[in-house]
Amino acid sequence: MFGLDEDIAVAVSGGKDSLVLWEILTRLGYRTMGLHIDLGIGAYSEISRSKVETFARARNLPFVTHALQTEHGLGISEMAATLHRPACSACGVIKRYNMNAIAAEHGFPVLATGHNLDDEAARLLGNVLHWQEDYLEKQSPALPSSHPKLVRKVKPLYRLAEREIAAWAVLQKIDYIVDECPNSQGSKLLLYKDVLNRLEAEAPGTKHHFYLQFLDRQKAREQLTPLTPDLRECASCGQPSTGEVCSYCRLIATLKVAR
Repeated sequence: MFGLDEDIAVAVSGGKDSLVLWEILTRLGYRTMGLHIDLGIGAYSEISRSKVETFARARNLPFVTHALQTEHGLGISEMAATLHRPACSACGVIKRYNMNAIAAEHGFPVLATGHNLDDEAARLLGNVLHWQEDYLEKQSPALPSSHPKLVRKVKPLYRLAEREIAAWAVLQKIDYIVDECPNSQGSKLLLYKDVLNRLEAEAPGTKHHFYLQFLDRQKAREQLTPLTPDLRECASCGQPSTGEVCSYCRLIATLKVAR
């Protein structure tokens, strides 16, 4: 995924997965920078930001915070309501864009996220149920850079279960926000996680088998037909995009009109 000589931006939400990842990379000797997106969701975002700041300052680690309220005058819930689209959908576009742009701006070639086995297996189940083949092609724990302005995306914890990471966080006394994002209530991803947990209880190893077998097949398919995304620079912001204007710029333009 990356070498010791590479600088790594770590996307940190204040939850257990991202803080455990940051802790492990730091202990292994990687030069890291935390990258936090403050979504402006009231007390939830205030606590999340506080956990990140406390963690970083206790270890003298650098971090950057990008606050939606400061940038746009609205939190993610208000932005989604104005756009008439699900909060998680708008959040995904905004996070992906800003994390890549900020990591590249600070000269970090790699962006690491704390996605675990439960996250990836649930996402895979959702993509398979809806036959979202475009998403399946991109569901890898290591996505290479296919454009000079696109940093590599890696998920080093993809083999570890959520409960294993939580247990390690407790043993290491890592203070993290326990609550789920308020906007995740009713999320299909949580339903898929619940279904997989029930299968795992009846047949241990189901999640590993489901996700890792998918990765084996994906690797074999890529060797036969390598993915070559057709990327260009967004006409508005210059960031990598599959269209003339990137999805983030389209979202922000729609938001300005709607307000």
